[in-house]
Amino acid sequence: MTEKPTNDPTEDKNNRQVLLADNEKKANGPSPFPRGRIKLGLTMVVFGYLIFLLGVRPSLFNLDRSRVIGFVQISVFLIGLGAIVLGSYLTLNAFWPNGKKTIAADLGSRVVSTGYVICVFTAMADIFGLGSHRLPDVFFGPLQARGVAVGMATIALGFLLLIRYRHPEDENTRPGKSKQVNEKKPAEKQTPENPHLTQTSQA
Repeated sequence: MTEKPTNDPTEDKNNRQVLLADNEKKANGPSPFPRGRIKLGLTMVVFGYLIFLLGVRPSLFNLDRSRVIGFVQISVFLIGLGAIVLGSYLTLNAFWPNGKKTIAADLGSRVVSTGYVICVFTAMADIFGLGSHRLPDVFFGPLQARGVAVGMATIALGFLLLIRYRHPEDENTRPGKSKQVNEKKPAEKQTPENPHLTQTSQA
């Protein structure tokens, strides 16, 4: 008769304490991501949002001098939107190591740039000669607003593709690797520490 070794509860507690200590070291240790680029990107996002508000709602800053959104306001909120897009791209791109992007992330960066181009051409349709109004009677109409909304939705879709949903530590623990680790553990458990158990098994 072979006796199975019983699990010691003290060993489980020790293993849990070791895992907690490792997690604390990883949390307090150096970040694998470039914090400088992330801070720069977030600063550009906040700054661009303020410029965007200045162009869309100048009344918030007591600068509203016209009843319609003209050329100056269109230019200002497009500059703000460009700063938001660039800052967001820098922030999300910082989470990807160099040359290790997925196909979805590469596609997302191109979708973001395409969405901003849509916003620029639809907002500046009258200036490019594609609208029904000519200079200097340029204003932001309902069709242009719909075009900019479509462009912003395209930008948001690109950012969703650009997000890195897995942490680097989670990528190291893939199903294939976890299976190999689990396969090694039973082999180690089959060698009991008590020599009396091996004698009874041979008998």
